[in-house]
Amino acid sequence: MHNTKNILVVDDEAQITEVIKAYLQKENYNVYTAHNGQDAMNIFNRESIDFIVLDLMLPDLSGEEICKRIRVKSTVPILMLTAKAEEEDRVTGLYLGADDYLVKPFSPKELVARIKAIFRRTEKDFIKAEIIEFKDGDLSVDINKMELYKKGVQRELTPTEFKLAATLMQNPSKVFSREELIEKVLGYDYEGYDRTIDTHIKNIRQKIEDENNKYIHTVYGVGYKFVGE
Repeated sequence: MHNTKNILVVDDEAQITEVIKAYLQKENYNVYTAHNGQDAMNIFNRESIDFIVLDLMLPDLSGEEICKRIRVKSTVPILMLTAKAEEEDRVTGLYLGADDYLVKPFSPKELVARIKAIFRRTEKDFIKAEIIEFKDGDLSVDINKMELYKKGVQRELTPTEFKLAATLMQNPSKVFSREELIEKVLGYDYEGYDRTIDTHIKNIRQKIEDENNKYIHTVYGVGYKFVGE
């Protein structure tokens, strides 16, 4: 199935894009490369892209700006690359809708593993109820179609956000620790920043909650739970 996947790699360093391209092609992915933001957007708008590896620092449009523009029109998985290890940079990328990140320098094998893990998360392999509704239809989710609706209007969630929201909604009132959510949503081998979950939760809350309906509750010192009553 890999040969049906188109991956766009965006980095201003040609050597990095070529190394990533070589590793991904070994896994039978079809790879497009761009060395600046405008070329990246042109390729994205022209081709059917299934995944984006996006450098944070680019000579024209920043990685953050590209992420924002893409998220207006698509929920395609995005993995950000950053030369900075500061927490603020990682959180900013996730807040803008990236699904994951890697700090440079990184192992190409680790990058490939992360991409495969994200593709696995986007597969429609849920086994519980297909459609779940809360508060007389104020919020509903179709698990198999990976669609979430607020007051009948579809809300766009990234694949990671959807998997996280679905995990909570399928287990109402169950308290999940951050570690449990990381294992269920990001995978057992995830070694990233453990507060990644907090940023995804913040994004989900903005999309599904309003003044009268607060669904995701913080359990201080532990994690989160979904309350649908």
